[in-house]
Amino acid sequence: MTNKVKVEIDKGSGFCFGVVNAISSAERELKNTDILYCLGDIVHNSLEVERLESMGLRTIEHDEFARLEGKKVLLRAHGEPPSTYETAQKNNITIVDATCPVVLQLQKRIHRCYQESGPAGVQLVIYGKKGHAEVNGLVGQTDGNAIVVEKVEDLDKLDFSKSIALFSQTTKSLDGFRNIVSEIEKRINPEVSFKYYDTICRQVANRLPNIQKFAKAHDWIYFVAGKKSSNGKMLFDECRKANLNSVFISDASEITESLPQNIETVGVCGATSTPKWLMEKVANKVIELNGGEIQQD
Repeated sequence: MTNKVKVEIDKGSGFCFGVVNAISSAERELKNTDILYCLGDIVHNSLEVERLESMGLRTIEHDEFARLEGKKVLLRAHGEPPSTYETAQKNNITIVDATCPVVLQLQKRIHRCYQESGPAGVQLVIYGKKGHAEVNGLVGQTDGNAIVVEKVEDLDKLDFSKSIALFSQTTKSLDGFRNIVSEIEKRINPEVSFKYYDTICRQVANRLPNIQKFAKAHDWIYFVAGKKSSNGKMLFDECRKANLNSVFISDASEITESLPQNIETVGVCGATSTPKWLMEKVANKVIELNGGEIQQD
């Protein structure tokens, strides 16, 4: 005997502005062209990538991009280093630039800071995930000279007798950034300067407290995200802290059993790379297996 449940889809979850913009750009271009290349996954969600690929999007990596000539290539929300634009110009590639405006602004700030203070020996530091597409684009603004730190232990790479300018990848957590700031303040020589710039996107940062509140409000949580999504991993960890009955899934097909008898309310939420249609698919699967209804406003 299954129990009827109330299912709510988190209105604060789903694509951020940068991802919406990139997907809209791809859909618009695909109406007028048979093949549009995209440099890297347009979004860290394999089902959304498959949907767009069925329309003619073709995902390529940098090695294939370097061999292309005379094609049209979309740059996703994460942004790219200057070398990508140089390759495009050399190979007569038409760029459809869907870099997120927040990331673009940050690239310009880092480039300006590097131009002004790099020659003076200031260490330019980026708090972010090594190898992440956005971080690669940011490091590229400094001719590869920026130092990337992921955690407090990485600060051992810095010379605390020299000035430091610190920036952050736009999707990192505010708490993590504050920890890095306070650790540098403790260790830096008081004779040199330390400037830090909180460049975290608030649309992403505000999801942390919102998702914690959402997770606490339900008996059971299905957190929906692609396995490649670093934002998804971070938000799911927060869900788990707020509600131990939180389950990470990438597709509705992973739900195969009805819920335990004592579960009355179910929340469905996701990452900045999770499409709304996928969360709706999950909610419908929960109803199919348990009975009940999706809560509307």
